[in-house]
Amino acid sequence: MHTKYHLNLRAFDSVINATTSSGSGNNLAPEIKTYYSDYLIDLAEAELVHDQFGQKRNIPAGHGKEIEFRQFHPLAKIQTELVEGVTPEGQSLDASTLSAKVKQYGGYVILTDLLDLTAIDNIKTEATQLIGSQAGRSLDTVVREILNGGTNVQYHEGERAGRTALTTADTMTVKCIRNAVRTLKHQNAKMIDGSFVGIIHPDVSYDLMSDPNWVEWQKYTTPEKMYENEIGKIAGVRFVETTEAKIFENAGGDSSKFDIYSTLIIAANAYGTTNIEGGGLQLIVKQKGSAGTSDPLDQRSTIGWKATKTAERLVEDYMVRIETACTYPTK
Repeated sequence: MHTKYHLNLRAFDSVINATTSSGSGNNLAPEIKTYYSDYLIDLAEAELVHDQFGQKRNIPAGHGKEIEFRQFHPLAKIQTELVEGVTPEGQSLDASTLSAKVKQYGGYVILTDLLDLTAIDNIKTEATQLIGSQAGRSLDTVVREILNGGTNVQYHEGERAGRTALTTADTMTVKCIRNAVRTLKHQNAKMIDGSFVGIIHPDVSYDLMSDPNWVEWQKYTTPEKMYENEIGKIAGVRFVETTEAKIFENAGGDSSKFDIYSTLIIAANAYGTTNIEGGGLQLIVKQKGSAGTSDPLDQRSTIGWKATKTAERLVEDYMVRIETACTYPTK
């Protein structure tokens, strides 16, 4: 007698969770996108050097494109003694406002199905890396250009009359930094975590780091407390280094033109940055076929980014732009 066994095929009829699952109740598409979104934000933030030291004031969604920064001015000193039994006059508060309007920026790349099938590297990861770098550098430049429009400028050690008066010998020195620090202290500018902060180009830090008083960041802070791209400190200023520091190309000298480098020495509350809540940096992925009849053969996908951004100088006296030449390497 043979026993018959019946295979119940329905026992294997379960839901298959795949990267393509996007139906109601089984939608995994957001999970795939989240990885790339987080990856892009991490990549971009490493480029946002100029963002680090400003006030972060975002605009709530649905409240327009413009933000208003308010500032109260210091009260004058009291130098008249009180008269016994007589109430003196009170002081008047005085405030001013600065407004900044956000703008929208973005970019994308198009990937074909054939490229995705034949590329040796993971093309989506590579594209996201490039998109992240582009987003970070783009948004950083938005802030950089606003900061470098400041009116508190020191040419070399303060002895030059202007940009065209600078010579190739006017490279960065400790005296440049000390003079800028003195300017900030005269304005009673507040330090950031016990120091002022400098944003410097590698070509310029090369000259500054040769001074024997230069202190490497490992000797005064830890990786958890260091700023993004921090390299060291001198004369009461902690420096972060970036190739995105402002360069005024061929702006120096009267006859033989050469590049002039900006080094920003920043105090607390010198500037603010803003975006619209919900409109910060975001990744936008369009899968093959998502374009409908515009992509009838499912040949194209895109990876892009979009963000709203602006900045505003709040107190000109709380930031000094030092303009110098640099020592060019000999070939």
